[in-house]
Amino acid sequence: MKFKIIHLTEYVFDSEVFLEPHYLRFHPRQTPCITVESFSMSLKSKPLGHKRIRDEENNAVDFYWFDGMTEKLTIKAESILKIKPFNPFDFILNPLRFNEMPFEYFERQRKLLYGSLLKKAISEDLLDYGNSILKEANFNTVSYLTALTKQIHADFSIVHREVGAPFAPNRTFKHKKGSCRDLAWMQINLLRKQSIAARFVSGYYYFEMDEPHYELHAWVDVFLPGAGWLGLDPSYGVLTGNTHFPLAVSAIPESTMPVSGVIRGSAKSKLTTQLSIEKM
Repeated sequence: MKFKIIHLTEYVFDSEVFLEPHYLRFHPRQTPCITVESFSMSLKSKPLGHKRIRDEENNAVDFYWFDGMTEKLTIKAESILKIKPFNPFDFILNPLRFNEMPFEYFERQRKLLYGSLLKKAISEDLLDYGNSILKEANFNTVSYLTALTKQIHADFSIVHREVGAPFAPNRTFKHKKGSCRDLAWMQINLLRKQSIAARFVSGYYYFEMDEPHYELHAWVDVFLPGAGWLGLDPSYGVLTGNTHFPLAVSAIPESTMPVSGVIRGSAKSKLTTQLSIEKM
């Protein structure tokens, strides 16, 4: 099965500005069940130069630099992805001790996973919420991660919030609602507090709907020896499958933003986006 993805992003400024260099993260990541058959990107204003690079966490990044003044920045990214069947539960944890929580990673793993293990202070209520689900799962690692993801979906309302950094985990937990990135960031911080390596994922999620309206989506990756990075989507209460299309992953949400850069000037900007995902 193949999918065609077109992602259009446009910034319109109310007066001319100079664009400093920009980092763009629209290139899908290849996974065991997703093959990137083609990718192209076009920009207006026309850039002076372009280089595709890998960032600190091995994300594909298109780096552009510009010359001259402009009142608009338009970015069009087009991808064709081929997917194959995928069972997210097709793994075993190894060594066996990782099947039960709490556990500790090996020293080498802790060094490599350092950023995804960094803990932030969270409320006792949020920690108790996770620990109660852990107890109900009989401290089984996979059962807990599955149950926690489903429970967040059941207990929290999804709200639309197009821009802005994820809210603090305690705020999201208190109000029992948030955007996909708010729920993901809350779950990440809870899992890190329980000593599970977790990182933030930005990408697309395709599912059948009567009136298609797709948006950039966010979810969670956790690292389990034997399974590798395992995707959890608290917004929908599922483990990620072959129609979760990741663009960028990072221990820090800000490092997954599709557009990173600054402008020189005092203009205000208006952002519009349009995303289509079509089964071919």
